[in-house]
Amino acid sequence: MSAIAREAGALLMRHFQQHLKIEYKGEADLVTAADRASEALIRQRLREKWPEHDVLGEEQGLNDRGSEYRWYVDPLDGTTNFAHGYPVFCVSIALEHQTLEHQALERRSSGTAGRRIAGVVYDPTRDELFSAEQGRGARLNGEAIRVSQTANLKESLVATGFPSHKRHKNPNIYFYHQITLRTHGVRRAGSAALDLCNVACGRFDGFWEFNLNPWDTAAGVLIVEEAGGKVSRFDGSAFRIDSSETLASNGLVHQALLHEFQEIFAGRGLDPLPNVREYLRSQKL
Repeated sequence: MSAIAREAGALLMRHFQQHLKIEYKGEADLVTAADRASEALIRQRLREKWPEHDVLGEEQGLNDRGSEYRWYVDPLDGTTNFAHGYPVFCVSIALEHQTLEHQALERRSSGTAGRRIAGVVYDPTRDELFSAEQGRGARLNGEAIRVSQTANLKESLVATGFPSHKRHKNPNIYFYHQITLRTHGVRRAGSAALDLCNVACGRFDGFWEFNLNPWDTAAGVLIVEEAGGKVSRFDGSAFRIDSSETLASNGLVHQALLHEFQEIFAGRGLDPLPNVREYLRSQKL
């Protein structure tokens, strides 16, 4: 998996250094030739080694062979960054195992019931390879990593993300405002997979985002958990790969973040957004 991710990352860097042709899938949801080339390469490598396995990728969808193994492939997480020349993007690959019992549960629940057993996220701009195997811990370039020990929400640095399209329907600006007032800061880098990895290695103490896709989170969530962190939905219930809510943390600030989310959803204790007109008037005094 690591070798495949590194090869795809090298391909991305070759495209990154050239003039890009950008296409739009929707109003503001773009795709580049690099996305397609990276996914094609990854799928080819997976077919060569594991031809009977299922593959779910962002660009080509699901290739369902009925296997108990399924790969989740994000060939370029951070496409908007990539297209604008901002060097924050990665390749994310994860492997899930579904027993016959898992497959039956999936059919009944219309979800994904397997368990992720391995994942890699490769940042080619920094040459950082995050990896994890279930029950064997998480690593960065071969060295073991752990989540941070920050226990106070006010001292924590957290991250979030916003959708590239339909932003007017996403409530995250309210969460961003409230959480930024109750932490040491909120970062928005534009790659959910890397944000999760930065929680895993202690650079961030927490991360949340709405409406991520399975290929965005499959590897990163496993890496966080194997690094000693915690991942759930916004109400504290168990995370699922098809969850529309992702909250990851070092575990120590998880309950505090859940409390803040509960208060925001209930509309309690919300600080009002600053008034622009009042600000302008104060500057003229």
